[in-house]
Amino acid sequence: MKHDLEHDLKRGLNPAVSDPTQPPEAAHPWVQRYLDHVRFEKRLAQRTLELYQLDLIKLERSLLKLGVGFEQLQSQHVRTLIAQMHQGGRSARGIALIVSGWRGFFGWAQREGLITVNPLLGIKAPKAAKPLPKALSVDQAVQLANFHAPLKSPKTSEPALSIWLEARDRVMVELLYGSGLRVGEMVGLDAESSKEAKGWIDLPSKTAFVLGKGSKFRSVPIGREALEALTHWLSVRGDFKAKGTESSNALLIGQHGTRLTAQAIWARLRARAQAAGLSTPVHPHMLRHSFASHILQSSSDLRGVQELLGHANISTTQVYTRLDYQHLAQIYDQAHPRAKRKK
Repeated sequence: MKHDLEHDLKRGLNPAVSDPTQPPEAAHPWVQRYLDHVRFEKRLAQRTLELYQLDLIKLERSLLKLGVGFEQLQSQHVRTLIAQMHQGGRSARGIALIVSGWRGFFGWAQREGLITVNPLLGIKAPKAAKPLPKALSVDQAVQLANFHAPLKSPKTSEPALSIWLEARDRVMVELLYGSGLRVGEMVGLDAESSKEAKGWIDLPSKTAFVLGKGSKFRSVPIGREALEALTHWLSVRGDFKAKGTESSNALLIGQHGTRLTAQAIWARLRARAQAAGLSTPVHPHMLRHSFASHILQSSSDLRGVQELLGHANISTTQVYTRLDYQHLAQIYDQAHPRAKRKK
């Protein structure tokens, strides 16, 4: 639960403290009992407990203005407070988090016999609009995919490592953007099929077999560029190996032979995007979004994109139609005479 306390102070929703950096003042005895309950029973973090306390103190002060206490709180009072927060500029997500905290508090109070009816029953916070997934433009994605990192000076012993890293990192980009894999799916890929494999690459069939969400396997086609990158990487994958390093069947490995982590892929991808001249901070899921968006722009085959992404429900895939529409709207605004304002 992360709330903007400065926003509360400016907005004036009965803040409990004059300085958000100071600890909250003493609260209602019910609040203290509830905080002790969640502290020891649920083992919540101290910061979460402080936010719960602040929210409940602000709730008590707001109710005093309405002339009621915790014991007299009813559903219509809760709806009034939600409307006040909404009118005051609180985001839908912020309201939902606060209401969730209230619901837990009054649910506890009912179980303790302090109240007979939970006033939060049936209360729903405003729904937050789902943000559109961030995707690169086609030009940006191609710029990243076509990028080749410069090699180190041949006077040092680093060229071999640089070639090795470049081959591996190119595979990362091609599988994320060229095949739309999740970073976790790519991390789990093995170079060869085995009984223990959670995913593997089959070069002859030009297919990646990945273990997605819900422990469901799916097959994903490997494009020409990705196939070339994989073929080259597998040919040099075992070349760079320091003494005493481990061996692994993982497709993507680090310098010590161990499976590459998702965190390492995030870091390598961001650095590669910067080196390629992209100003946008690029992360693995952004390339998956770009894969889906660009295929949908070209084919309009929503079912096909659903299968490629491994979405259980097509409603999850439909968000890319909104992204596609946003792209078309931008083109219209830039190109159509009727979209241009007269100066």
